[in-house]
Amino acid sequence: MRKLFDRIPLKFINYVYWFLLAYLIAALAWWYIELDQQNDQMFAFQKEQLIKFNVADANALEIIQDAHARNAKQYIGEGLTFLVFTILGAVFVYSVVRRQIRYHLQQKNFMMAVTHELKTPIAVTKLSLETLRRHKLDEDRQKKILGDAINETDRLNALCNNILLSSQLESGGYTLTKQEFNFSLLVDKAVLEFQRRYPQRNIENYSSEHVLGFGEEFLIGLVLNNLLENAVKYTPPNLPITIRLEEKENECVLSVADLGAGVPEREKAKIFEKFYRLEDEATRKSKGTGLGLYLSTKIIQDHKGRLYIENNHPSGSIFKVILPKN
Repeated sequence: MRKLFDRIPLKFINYVYWFLLAYLIAALAWWYIELDQQNDQMFAFQKEQLIKFNVADANALEIIQDAHARNAKQYIGEGLTFLVFTILGAVFVYSVVRRQIRYHLQQKNFMMAVTHELKTPIAVTKLSLETLRRHKLDEDRQKKILGDAINETDRLNALCNNILLSSQLESGGYTLTKQEFNFSLLVDKAVLEFQRRYPQRNIENYSSEHVLGFGEEFLIGLVLNNLLENAVKYTPPNLPITIRLEEKENECVLSVADLGAGVPEREKAKIFEKFYRLEDEATRKSKGTGLGLYLSTKIIQDHKGRLYIENNHPSGSIFKVILPKN
């Protein structure tokens, strides 16, 4: 049964849901019309009976008029109340179910992505070690193979850290240890590490010196690494990646700019959601699990800061982090 539901398009489910809701509202409207007509017919019949039996009592006519008006108000009140609760309930159920379906699809995409992300570094590392064991290579070749293996191991370690830390932050099992740290030094170290891992990439660092931040240095470093990893992932190899760190009043402003394809306007709010990725998992070429930006947003929010995206020119995106100094 679950496989059957997985094959049903979400658009088709939307159409069926709104059709049933429209049918329910139409049935409610028909119920009101029938009751109102019945009330009018009853009023006309009672008046006819008064005339037929020559009852000229004004009180009797007033009584049936009051009953008619009271019934009309009752039907309107009950109909409107039922209509309001029906619409509110339908919107609530629709939003909850749609969110759960989307979350289920995102989880399925995440499992596909994380499986790929785990298999690739393991396979590359194993192949590198097998090559070193079976062949006698010159020193430069050995260094190249060992460097590739270390890079893949670092990527695997970063992926595991993201998954574990995301779970801990959501469950409240991680306690922040905030203190003053050298933000400029943290950026310099991250840039040097990425230049070592990606020697062919041009990473331009325009950060100010001696900028001090306040927070947990390990987590802020993780945010920085996630933003740099995204920039490397989506920027063409021949174009530069720019990172800036500035101090403005009581805030530290960090920006990481890429010259990739950019993010469509309709997707900008969604990319910070858990497991969300821009492309379909079956056609996606870029690596990732959809956890990096979500985790980065969670970390910055826990530091009472902001993480948002702006358009870069002529193309690409700029991810900005605003971090309070106290």
